[in-house]
Amino acid sequence: MDRYRFILSGGGTGGHIYPAVAIANELKRRHPDAEFLFVGAKDKMEMEKVPQAGYEIKGLWISGLQRKLTLKNLMFPLKLISSLLEARKIVKQFKPHVAIGTGGFASGPLLRMAESSGVPCVLQEQNSFAGITNKLLASKAEKICVAYDGMERFFPKEKIVKTGNPIRTDLVQIKESKKEAASFFGLDGDKKTLLVLGGSLGARRINQLVEKELSFFKKQGLQVLWQCGKLYFEEYKKYESESVKVLAFVNRMDLAYASADVIISRAGAGSVSELCLVGKPVIFIPSPNVAEDHQTQNAQALVAKDAAVMLRETELDEAFETRFSGLMESKEMQEKLGEEIKKMAMPKATEHIVDEIEKLLK
Repeated sequence: MDRYRFILSGGGTGGHIYPAVAIANELKRRHPDAEFLFVGAKDKMEMEKVPQAGYEIKGLWISGLQRKLTLKNLMFPLKLISSLLEARKIVKQFKPHVAIGTGGFASGPLLRMAESSGVPCVLQEQNSFAGITNKLLASKAEKICVAYDGMERFFPKEKIVKTGNPIRTDLVQIKESKKEAASFFGLDGDKKTLLVLGGSLGARRINQLVEKELSFFKKQGLQVLWQCGKLYFEEYKKYESESVKVLAFVNRMDLAYASADVIISRAGAGSVSELCLVGKPVIFIPSPNVAEDHQTQNAQALVAKDAAVMLRETELDEAFETRFSGLMESKEMQEKLGEEIKKMAMPKATEHIVDEIEKLLK
């Protein structure tokens, strides 16, 4: 029979790109002869990241609407029409058996044209508050794979399958002991370690907090593994010491997780899914600068199950030291947070998503 052809779109951020690549990798593992094509937005990071992962990608001239009146918004109707026409041409030439969308601007035109050509479509929504593209596409999709309960607020209930988010299991299958992991970073394996994660670019407000609280952490008897992001490394590398390790990015996340006793992190969907698998106590500081404040919603889904602590950026000056001290002084609370967050892990998410895709192959 004809080889299977899969068309995928997800981009704008790593949170959309990585799940699409993970799904493609699992499909490729099961169907080594299959053909794959990604479709992204021309000026976004997927145009670089997807070829690095070994897949072909075509770009559409598409972007989102700005929240205020700008020249870019006036161009939006033209970009949309152009992208729909280009997406229709791509679908007609590639003739996919299934189209998969993981969110981002380009997945809108692509999946709309795929569906109108009779191609079954699968959506994957990473966040607890659905993105606008997936909400617009939901009525036409065959299946919608989600990571959180309560998603019938956004999608038709009969289409929803709770699978979890694809995660880099190689990063979180902790094999090394805490001592071995700590020594990799030049830390003391016998001391408690705080791991701070702000994403690959970094999180300004989290970095400002850590800078302000370094002496407080020292009084708590903590050493700090501080991933400040490449945008901020030059600013914060001066704090490097025996007990504070400052990194632009972490090459060995498995060892970073293994060395940690407590973690401070943003609450992007990918980070949350990884941290559930890690099973350590986490304080989430959600970014307020994301669509629909979805990071706060992601964190609150865990807080509601006593699986994490959350502090908004506006609460940090007033409440951080009290909440942090309370956590560090209670071994019982640390253990409970670790146990409850681990219960929310869905390590086989990618396999379950691909199971749903395979059901649509006729």
